[in-house]
Amino acid sequence: MTDFRFTRRDLLLGGSALAAATLTGTPRPADARPSGPQAKQGPTVGDRAPELAGTPGDWLNTGGKALRLYGKGGLLDENHLCLLDFWEYTCVNCVRTLPYLKEWHARYARHGLTIVGIHTPEFAFAKLRDNVVASAKEFGLEYPILLDADYRNWNNFKNLYWPRKYLIDTNGRIVYDHAGEGDYGRTETMIQRALKRKNPKLVLPQIMEPVRGSDKPGAVCYPQTREIYCGYWRGDGFFGSPPGLRKDVPAVYSDVPAAERKDGVFYAKGEWRVLNESVRHARATANPWDDYLALSYRALETNAVIRPEGGNPFDLFVLHDGRPVTKDAAGADIRYAADGQSFLRVDAPRMYQILKNRRWGKHELRLGTTSEDFGLYSFTFASCAVGGDS
Repeated sequence: MTDFRFTRRDLLLGGSALAAATLTGTPRPADARPSGPQAKQGPTVGDRAPELAGTPGDWLNTGGKALRLYGKGGLLDENHLCLLDFWEYTCVNCVRTLPYLKEWHARYARHGLTIVGIHTPEFAFAKLRDNVVASAKEFGLEYPILLDADYRNWNNFKNLYWPRKYLIDTNGRIVYDHAGEGDYGRTETMIQRALKRKNPKLVLPQIMEPVRGSDKPGAVCYPQTREIYCGYWRGDGFFGSPPGLRKDVPAVYSDVPAAERKDGVFYAKGEWRVLNESVRHARATANPWDDYLALSYRALETNAVIRPEGGNPFDLFVLHDGRPVTKDAAGADIRYAADGQSFLRVDAPRMYQILKNRRWGKHELRLGTTSEDFGLYSFTFASCAVGGDS
């Protein structure tokens, strides 16, 4: 099997290829975010793909050039086709597809396939070029990336999901459309078929083996807590602390007994500000557990999108079922202090893998810090496994 040259996050964010219909993202209002559908549906199989929209400054990995699908110098001609991938660097479902995209780029670019990653941001900080550049470098992405910060491409395709893949043939016709994770073998098969239509004599490799055990047929997917958004724009129904959510202003909140917590709802204790996209610690404290966030969840894997709001790194301490995270439940980003406390070093706005339980079940998670720069945007969960792979 090919050496895929996976990064640390490629290898450790595993666990989860869900079925082909695993989706993330919902219709968006047109308020400087991905919009909702402008018609019943966007272009689909058999339709001509819309042209790509972007200036030279919107592109990565192109040597400063703006790419386009059509016309002289375009990506599509009698010898070239294109795979468009709508993604977002904090989206766990998108991250899990990247090892496959990297390998398809390595296998098929020389045969005429160009992969274009269209990065449409879910959060405001993901619009920033420097953040996307850093994530693309960390993930080891070498194919062209189009920064879709103004959502023109998202809206032109009337897209609703992260991730979303469109395979476009030499004539600009969409020949394959896949939303969500999974179905990697089917997607690669469609790439090979499209390549062989233009050159039947091509000798192509065997379809790549699944990267994770949970991508294989027979994966078991347990019920899991739904994705939790922490800001009030999408998340006011996810917040459960008395006396109730107050928008944009510091407020003192109370936790509730663990037995009274609802699955899929997070609770705050202490002083916090609930903002449009996030909940933010509203003061510096002497002890990381003076203020904290807590939730009960059901899952194997737990991730969180976190930002150091002031730009300064800080430590975020983690309790799992009332104790420091055990080594066999630690996610890729967990560290340990000399006294045994488990924590995350939050040094960039990104998704952090907190937990990777060996067994599915109901658990309690608490996050505490002394820093007022702690901004929490979302929690995501996964619960698919084959054998010991979770």
